[in-house]
Amino acid sequence: MLEALRVRVTGVVQGVGFRPFVYRVAQAHGVKGWVLNAVDGVTIHAEGSPAALDALVIDVAEHPPAAAQVQRVTMDEVPVEGFADFSIVMSDAAAEDEVTLVSPDLATCDDCARELLDPADRRHRYPFINCTNCGPRFTIINGLPYDRPKTSMERFPLCPVCAHEYADPLDRRFHAQPNACFACGPHLEWRSLDGQAAGPVQVARTREDSDRLISQAVSLMAQGGIVAVKGLGGFHLMCDAADEGALARLRQRKKRDGKAFAVLVATADEARTWCEVSPEERRLLESPARPIVLLRKRAGAALARGLADDLPELGVMLPATPLQHLLLADFREATGRGMLVATSGNVHDDPIVADDDEAAVRLAPIADALLGHDRAIVSRYDDSVARVIAVPGVDQAGGSLYAVQFIRRARGYAPFPVKAGLVAPGAGEGALDSGTEAELESAAVPAPTSAPAPACESPSASESARCVLGTGSEQKNTLCLSRGGEMFVSQHIGDVESVETYDAWLEAKARYERLFKLSPTHVACDLHPEYLVSKWARDQRLPVIEVQHHHAHIASVLGEHGIAGPVCGVAFDGTGYGPDGALWGGEVLVANQADYERFANFSYVPLPGGAAAIRNPLRTALGALWAFDLLDHPGAATALRQLGDQAPVLLGMIEQGLNCPQTSSVGRLFDAASALCGVCVRPSYEGEAAILLDAARAGFDRFDPDERYRVAIRKNAALPQSTAHDTSVVMLDAAPTFRALLDDLVADVPVAVVSARFHGALVQAVADVAELVRAAYGIDQVALSGGSFMNRFLIENCLDQLGQRGFTVAVNADLPPNDGCISYGQAVVASARG
Repeated sequence: MLEALRVRVTGVVQGVGFRPFVYRVAQAHGVKGWVLNAVDGVTIHAEGSPAALDALVIDVAEHPPAAAQVQRVTMDEVPVEGFADFSIVMSDAAAEDEVTLVSPDLATCDDCARELLDPADRRHRYPFINCTNCGPRFTIINGLPYDRPKTSMERFPLCPVCAHEYADPLDRRFHAQPNACFACGPHLEWRSLDGQAAGPVQVARTREDSDRLISQAVSLMAQGGIVAVKGLGGFHLMCDAADEGALARLRQRKKRDGKAFAVLVATADEARTWCEVSPEERRLLESPARPIVLLRKRAGAALARGLADDLPELGVMLPATPLQHLLLADFREATGRGMLVATSGNVHDDPIVADDDEAAVRLAPIADALLGHDRAIVSRYDDSVARVIAVPGVDQAGGSLYAVQFIRRARGYAPFPVKAGLVAPGAGEGALDSGTEAELESAAVPAPTSAPAPACESPSASESARCVLGTGSEQKNTLCLSRGGEMFVSQHIGDVESVETYDAWLEAKARYERLFKLSPTHVACDLHPEYLVSKWARDQRLPVIEVQHHHAHIASVLGEHGIAGPVCGVAFDGTGYGPDGALWGGEVLVANQADYERFANFSYVPLPGGAAAIRNPLRTALGALWAFDLLDHPGAATALRQLGDQAPVLLGMIEQGLNCPQTSSVGRLFDAASALCGVCVRPSYEGEAAILLDAARAGFDRFDPDERYRVAIRKNAALPQSTAHDTSVVMLDAAPTFRALLDDLVADVPVAVVSARFHGALVQAVADVAELVRAAYGIDQVALSGGSFMNRFLIENCLDQLGQRGFTVAVNADLPPNDGCISYGQAVVASARG
């Protein structure tokens, strides 16, 4: 007996070979009907015996193509129409309540990589080879459903052979929208650059011409030149990673004095020449996302000066495009070397350049030539950056557990949504038990006010109709748009401090709203009065929800893991505007998704000159010495001498409170310690002082309770105007930390030991204050977030120590702990507040 089902599949099911997969499954089970791309996913009309229909649904739900991500499968019984066969039909353009999810761009698959280098294949050495399992997706899509006319491939009509592949259900390129070859295009383009303008465009329409342009790029790099090469989401600046002269020129032209460069190598095995590569890191390197993976350098690895100096890690990625495969192979053949620098094609902190004509102007002062192509990039897209970190516990085989920590989420991951377990707030209260083992300077610690205690609730229909736009932070910005339990977090946009990056933010916002048919009903923004995106939010004719920066950090962890709370939320970073007008950054919050109380924070340190102190850690060190009454300590003499005549002027500013914002930031404590140790006094990029202090700790990877400084935990005095949002219950006092650090410097203790002891003090402080929160509220759940937790020692040892004390610890999983998670956290808070 024949039956019929209408099957709807949602998730990442367009642009990943899903319809050809369904066609083959239907053929295998003798099912008749059709499959099409709908606005909300893929729709299947299936007719057959009950057993055949069951088998088809199971295969669709449980065994989809590797690049697909099935979120939901729904079925309805429908009348049998009597189809004679099964076919793929044109996409359904009818409006739906939902829209489909869009696949990120996918790295060249193994099949295409083999064909690329096979002289017998008609696409031998074609720089744009792809199939349903790989190639561009998000960066070429203009609209949905995902069909060639709605991509930037529309301008390239399929040649007869490609058209036959496209129409053959048994071909790997069946309905592969970017399908192409030398005959139909896209094609490479070459422009010489002389530092001011671009030469005439050379277009390669044949294999011979394409090889000639690739050969020109390889030859130029082999001679120390810099080539701007167009990738999936924008241009890379590429050069020989072994040529110290080329590296120096790239740094000088790009105005990138110290920040490490990422490198491109052919295989994970080749990466082992220079770096340690664990099985988990290999899987991440070889994944279809192809992120830059931060790998530990091998001891004695022969790396050129100027690549990643004085750092323990090197950013490594494998080829994501056919062109990168060809450049690496030809460069190795020409030089015997197999590593190329591949850094973002931009000017200093501007957005990555994605348009060829714009690149010919903006990158002319940096690159010697431009190797582009005529396929338009619709959405600019930086490389993702990630590392593998150790987490507590063991796997089934008794081995260690590991997790991926994102540093930057972009190519290969966005725009796939991040799930959000949204809850509604409630209330609760607790009292502090002074019998904790933490190092309290006084047993008379005041009791906290009530802790927020939420109750889990499913979103109502009205809540599901809400669309919150999280505008993000100023640095490492992303934006986020909510749709029910899904959060569409954009790719990394950058530091929204310039007109160019602000325009890129507006461009990304408009694209996400258009592509996913989302129209914000509410806007969530940071408290900071001067952030450009927060000013934009306040100018809109929409309800605005202001979210404190560090609450957003903690809420991002709660949302990712669906945690109701309350939790002990530890947010350590460089800066975030507090309700009291100070610059927060060393915060312990008792928080749920909707609200928080400030339980503890590091004591305030003045920053003489404000932003100038962030650029000059010696100023921050001076503020710390003043705050901790250490100006007369012999260990402070070097820093005071380096400041010279500035020292009395800056001290005057501090004492009079002139342009000296107060900060509780852990990032600034790192800066001060780094400057006092002589590790970094003039950083060339954001976070360098902390990064170099961490690097100086080489050889001390594990927390040692006997080799650490001490952070004192004191009661905090509440003022009449104090609120639970701005005044903490206890204060974390770093004065003992810095006194011991200076004592060690005077005693000529090696900087590596000093750095390890400083790091250890922070780990101990996190564990101790978590004990206080547990004593006060009975909370055993800890959430860690903030840019300081990109420090491998800090995150791994905090996880370990908290785990040993019986805490359950959650960290960001699909988002970075830095400000790349803020927009998502803002949307979580705004959604939870209702």
